[in-house]
Amino acid sequence: MTTVAGTYFNGRLKLEKPIKTEKPVKVSVTFEEEVKNNLQVSDFSFLEVQEILKDYNGSFSDEVVKERR
Repeated sequence: MTTVAGTYFNGRLKLEKPIKTEKPVKVSVTFEEEVKNNLQVSDFSFLEVQEILKDYNGSFSDEVVKERR
């Protein structure tokens, strides 16, 4: 097991030093500070997501099924 510090912000995790692996590896992330997680429906915008995905030609449901396999 290897421990590497990093910073999480806006959905991205940035490690302080790179880790090279031959294959994908599972990781565990521990948030050392309290994280506010009071999401509400009003935090999401259907129109914003629609704009982000306007050029996506795949099937969302196919991607969900593939991810869960």
